[in-house]
Amino acid sequence: MPEITKNQLKHIRLLKQKKYRQEFGEFLIEGEKNIEELLKSNFKINALYATSDWNYTNCKEEVTLVTTKQLSQISNLSSPNKVLALVKLPINEYNESILKNDLTLVLDSINDPGNLGTIIRTADWFGVKNIICSTDSVDCYNPKVVQTTKGSLFNVTVHYQELSTILANTSNKIYGAALDGEEINKDFSPQKPSILLMGSESHGISEEIENFVTDKILIKQNGKAESLNVAIATSILLYQFTS
Repeated sequence: MPEITKNQLKHIRLLKQKKYRQEFGEFLIEGEKNIEELLKSNFKINALYATSDWNYTNCKEEVTLVTTKQLSQISNLSSPNKVLALVKLPINEYNESILKNDLTLVLDSINDPGNLGTIIRTADWFGVKNIICSTDSVDCYNPKVVQTTKGSLFNVTVHYQELSTILANTSNKIYGAALDGEEINKDFSPQKPSILLMGSESHGISEEIENFVTDKILIKQNGKAESLNVAIATSILLYQFTS
């Protein structure tokens, strides 16, 4: 059984940081569910490490067998889950034709990895193929984001763009979630194609980007909670927009 070298250990650990993911052009994926979805995708696997109890009989990729202890040395998880892969970063080229889809999800300054991962997974559930993030949003290849998507990262393309440029040059309706927006109900029928714009966890949509919003919307409130988590709010609104 091969031992992981010190250089390999160092390299893998560096991939926890965005600057090294960009420098080396690869990112980490862990866990059986994520790897199962990875193997179905077109993403290129650079290396695959697994313990002997991982069922890899149908895997066509070369697998390096490691001990549980070795896997724990390179894992980002508190309880490593049998398998880890190094994957080549895809090149997601933005094209304005994306905005011709019925719905485009746009995220302004989403900073929490768990929130972005959940939003990507939810977008996949509702059939949204593209998400456009502001350049200051958390990296979608952050290990926690990847883990939270449960494989949906392979079905949804995430673009990082200057939102002001994109929003200033579209004729689409731009629906922005805001606490001073108009309550929507089950009869809500958005114009197509349209953009759903969600703001940061703590500050909402930034003042600069808010200027491009054509329709401020609000989820109907029946209780006393001050606000909704951005991932939960996005889930509710995606249901409204795609029903």
